[in-house]
Formats: sequence, structure tokens, C-alpha cells
Amino acid sequence: MKIGFGYDVHKFATGRNLVLGGVKIPFKKGLLGHSDADVLLHSICDALLGAAGLRDIGYYFPNTEAKWKDISSLMLLKECGRLIKKKKLRIGNIDSTLLLEEPKISAYVEKMKMNISKALGIKTSQIAIKSTTNEGLGFVGTKKGCSAYSVCLLIETR
Repeated sequence: MKIGFGYDVHKFATGRNLVLGGVKIPFKKGLLGHSDADVLLHSICDALLGAAGLRDIGYYFPNTEAKWKDISSLMLLKECGRLIKKKKLRIGNIDSTLLLEEPKISAYVEKMKMNISKALGIKTSQIAIKSTTNEGLGFVGTKKGCSAYSVCLLIETR
């Protein structure tokens, strides 16, 4: 078994859609980034890649390449799934936490899980998504951005 950890952060910006877990969430600001800036999926990608002993998300999908501009992070996640399968690994589970003051995301969690399960070919029961605030502290607490932490368990296949 192999364990991976991922983290991502993006700042809020006007004129952008807020996309978390592949779900467009109605909000006055979105996250700034080269892709859709989906911090949840980016942290999951890094957790998966790390557990597989691979490089980070920026190595495989550099923000210097036009082909990744404004891409759905679900496509990046799908490619990460392909990379870990190539290493003869399968996903045991994924556990993620989003940190943001607003908006509240509980109404979108099941759709996020469905998007992730479809992209990776796993069951929604293998995925946990939680959210919390930063109690008004730091850049998250002052509503300047959003971050996400993820861990995963990969199991060697024979």
C-alpha cells in the first residue's frame, strides 16, 4: 500500500467561475489559475501522483503550456488516474478537505464525488470530501483564496 498527500491553493479573482470538484458553484468570484483552478482536484492529483512515486501536477501539466489553458481539471484528474494504473496501482480511497470561508459547499459534495468517481473509475464510497473555514485567519480566513488538502491510499495490483 502507498499513501499520498496533496495540497493546492489559489486566490479568488473576479471574472472567473468558481469550480470545485468539477462543479461550477454560483459565487461572485472564482479561483485564479492557468486551468480552471480547481483546488480540490489539483490536491487530489498531487496526492495520487505522490503515492505512485511520480512527479507533481505542475510537471505533467505545466502552466507554461497553452494546451492546459482553461482546461477542466477533471481532464487532469483522469490523466493522473491513467498514470497510476500504468504503475499497476489502484485507488483504495481519497479523503479531501476544502478550506474556505464562503460559499458553503455541502449542497455540491455529492456531485463532486460523482465527478471524481467517474474520472477515476472508482466508487463514490471511496471518496470523502469535507470543508471547513479558517476561523477568519490567514488568506483563507480573510476570503482572499481557497485551499485544499487530500490524502489517498493506493494498492498494488498483481
